[in-house]
Amino acid sequence: MTDALAVFNAGSSSLKFSVFTARGLQPLLHGLIDGLGSAPHLVLKAPDGAVLAEQRWGAAPQGGGAAESAHDADREHDEALAALLALMPTHLHGHTLTAVGHRIVHGGARFTAPVRLTEDVVAELAALTPLAPLHQPHNLSPVAALARLMPDLPQVGCFDTAFHTTNPPVAQRFALPRALHDAGVRRYGFHGLSYEYIATQLPAVDAWAAQGRTIVLHLGNGASACALHGGRSVASSMGFTALDGLMMGTRTGSLDAGVLLWLMDERGMGARQIERLLYSESGLLGVSGISSDMRTLLASDRPEAREAVALYTYRIQREVGSLAAALGGLDALVFTAGIGEHAAPVREAVCQGLTWLGVRLDEAANARASGLPDGQSARISVPGSPVTVWVVPTDEEGMIARHTRRLALPQFEPAAAASA
Repeated sequence: MTDALAVFNAGSSSLKFSVFTARGLQPLLHGLIDGLGSAPHLVLKAPDGAVLAEQRWGAAPQGGGAAESAHDADREHDEALAALLALMPTHLHGHTLTAVGHRIVHGGARFTAPVRLTEDVVAELAALTPLAPLHQPHNLSPVAALARLMPDLPQVGCFDTAFHTTNPPVAQRFALPRALHDAGVRRYGFHGLSYEYIATQLPAVDAWAAQGRTIVLHLGNGASACALHGGRSVASSMGFTALDGLMMGTRTGSLDAGVLLWLMDERGMGARQIERLLYSESGLLGVSGISSDMRTLLASDRPEAREAVALYTYRIQREVGSLAAALGGLDALVFTAGIGEHAAPVREAVCQGLTWLGVRLDEAANARASGLPDGQSARISVPGSPVTVWVVPTDEEGMIARHTRRLALPQFEPAAAASA
């Protein structure tokens, strides 16, 4: 069999992609198209990171009005995907692309599991744009572009919110009038594909943690925490949007809503100005005034950098305490994503503030864990620690690939292959 499937993760100016074999989900290719809207640049890489191909081209000329701008954006996505689809066959070793899965940030209250993306489904997802204005339109752009370029290609949507639909109703509510809750103003939670992947790995990593009360810290440029009980999400630090909860690279995390009223009344700021402040100018970047990159801040001796890191870890400690209360105790703590997997000083600082919960860090194991081979997990708590602590690499693209195969290419599912 030579079928292959692709996974797309689209942002405002970039498109990350990976290609897997349908049988066995072995990686074939991965890469990035960045500079969309300015100077598009496509890089195609082998699984070992070797560059296989590169291509650059000019951005679409900008029109004068909203309709023209939308048309230009559509044309640019079409050109970018056409360039990728033209390059792929040479490097797929005889495999043929037969399905695509997409990361879509928001599924709202209705989409609680991955779905095939039909025209009607895409229209419903586009209607959720007010709930994720900086993510949803970009997630859906390649869906529309592929539908134009390859209308018969099955496409699957996988939602960052879906994993958290197991949260009890009390964990999903804000203390707002019931009519607003019914209109969709509720806690959704995000990074669900990452947490779902970690939940699938826990039985092999720590069977007790898989069955018990575990808090997973997804620490990257975006950061959040999730409480798992028996592998199911019961509470999340993120809420209505991906702004809530932990401090992030450029996002505020939890913020008193009164600050927003003050910014409007005293500084005369409008919605778009506040949006830019909260999403792009705050977090590690805003506090340090130096960088949103944790590596840069850890290497700096400036007091502003130290303050930003200290606030980052303090907010994590506070959130872990909150989620431990939601769980009624804690059996395991898991670090994942870019900072969680690679920043030993951050893990150490977080754990030092959680000894009251039973966390006992093994400093030597923690130091070694940042240099482990890709995909390998490590225990970083001392033997006998009441709470086991782990570093477990996440794989959101792998999770999307699994869902895409199940929905679009079920003949390649292991159970189907075994019965064939």
